[in-house]
Amino acid sequence: MSSSSSKNSRKTTSAAKPLLISAGVALAAVTLGIVSWQATAPAEQGSAGSSPAAAAPRDDTSAALRALARREAGDKLALGRADAPVVLIEYSDFKCGYCGKFARDTEPELVKKYVDNGTLRIEWRNFPIFGAESEAAARAAWAAGQQDRFAAFHSAAYADGSKEKGFAEPRLLELAREAGVPDLDRFKADMAGEQAAAALKKDQEEGYRIGVTSTPSFLVNGRPIAGAQPLAAFTAAIAQAEAAAKP
Repeated sequence: MSSSSSKNSRKTTSAAKPLLISAGVALAAVTLGIVSWQATAPAEQGSAGSSPAAAAPRDDTSAALRALARREAGDKLALGRADAPVVLIEYSDFKCGYCGKFARDTEPELVKKYVDNGTLRIEWRNFPIFGAESEAAARAAWAAGQQDRFAAFHSAAYADGSKEKGFAEPRLLELAREAGVPDLDRFKADMAGEQAAAALKKDQEEGYRIGVTSTPSFLVNGRPIAGAQPLAAFTAAIAQAEAAAKP
């Protein structure tokens, strides 16, 4: 290979890195039968996507995806009853503009309509894809959750105009104060600790394993929905999932 070709190859690989997953992860995604999430582009160019969901997965794939719902009663990054008939899993990044749109415009309506009456559980998965500040924000969200302030931190981090301020450590501490995190020293220690790193790795590996490459991406009882779709797309998916869950 010529020097010029080598340089071009390195440039292409570097540019594509945020969009790619390893061959092993890709094989796992194919094995699960995930055809396309049709999710928003990590560069946040273009629309959030006009199609509300990916193609319906095969029955065996759907069962495997439904099994990803953790339903842990002590999950500090989840909303709703552990035994709710419908579980929405959200793979998101705090630097993702479309994730913020979902958090501000759609999620509060889902909470009022479905979480509060016991129909829906929302489980968060940290899926940072925009670099070091994304990962730092993910760790901070987890750390806030250890003091039962995840929801408040989530709201503050996704407030209109918040991501433009960045997520350097001073800003994360400011968000923690805004969220009412009581022990900031513990927050800083938790944010930098091994448990936060392990929790983040677990969420990322889960997402990559099923073919998630962009945010926001969702599963509603195992059915993929990609992008910050309109509220109607989620209400339809939840109604369908609830009906299917009835004996």
